[in-house]
Amino acid sequence: MAKEHSVDIIIDGKQVRAEAGEKILWAALSAGIEIPHLCAIEEADPPLGTCSLCLVEVEGRGVVASCVEPVSEGMVVHTRGRGSALRRRAMELLLADHPMTCKECPKKGKCEFLKVARAMKVKRPTHYRPFARVELPVDTSHPRIIFDPNQCIRCGRCLWVCKERLGEVPFDFINKGYEMCISTFMSRPLAETSCTGCGACVEVCPVAALCLKEQA
Repeated sequence: MAKEHSVDIIIDGKQVRAEAGEKILWAALSAGIEIPHLCAIEEADPPLGTCSLCLVEVEGRGVVASCVEPVSEGMVVHTRGRGSALRRRAMELLLADHPMTCKECPKKGKCEFLKVARAMKVKRPTHYRPFARVELPVDTSHPRIIFDPNQCIRCGRCLWVCKERLGEVPFDFINKGYEMCISTFMSRPLAETSCTGCGACVEVCPVAALCLKEQA
């Protein structure tokens, strides 16, 4: 039976029926078509759209973030080609900027970031000029949670889950451009924020920027 208020689109030559207004990413995943993603949370409205790993090409529209772009009747989507090349470049940049201390990582074996990189067959590039990096202190002040801002890939998932699901705002984006990062209010220790220690932020963090002390 056809979905109510549904539309038909084409993704990589495959006809897909999706709910009107559904984002391309979720329509593709429901149809068994994989599109890499790290920042996406299906309930997020508006979508986060921060990682650039889900870029696809839509005929007549060009390259778009599939977690942001809604489906429309007759839409033709290509996950390969220009979108694929730009996704690889985005992953290379993330890898180049990430401290690859995997052997000591609390999320070793469970790192979503590394799993996506491997699925995309993208390795840390050696041809990029080293990024300027200031090592930030690891915050261990909270009784349950460790916050390591050096591991953060700025996906924004922790911000969304804390604010939208729990009504708390212990984290937020600060600065702009390359210096943009996630921090606590006034860079206070996490123990001095509204963080309840529920661990929801740890569950959605794709790296080890947030982890439980028992995991470390």
